[in-house]
Amino acid sequence: VQLQASGGGLVQDGGSLRLSCEASGFAFSNYQMGWFRQAPGKEREFVAAIPWRGITRYYADSVKGRFTISRDNVKNTVDLQMNSLKPEDTAVYYCARVVRPYVGSTRGRDFGSWGQGTQVTVSS
Repeated sequence: VQLQASGGGLVQDGGSLRLSCEASGFAFSNYQMGWFRQAPGKEREFVAAIPWRGITRYYADSVKGRFTISRDNVKNTVDLQMNSLKPEDTAVYYCARVVRPYVGSTRGRDFGSWGQGTQVTVSS
């Protein structure tokens, strides 16, 4: 399993960024995918998740209405569009895959494969 995240960077308060995660080494269309983040000195937290069919989406309350998760089961990618970014969104963002196929979850412990992370910094 390989998950390669990209798209992070430095943006001003209120700006936008789009993160992308390219997956390989497994049957992508059978697994729920998610994004998590970890800010300095804080625990990793759930951001968003999308089940294998991509019909339903789950979001943390802190990003609801600002972030949109999407997936392309042909290109094997999962993206996170982040709008109206705030300084408190500053963190390393990780793409992740659940352990088992056809299982939905927003709990970090149910995700068993993680990408290398991409830094998002929002300046005030």
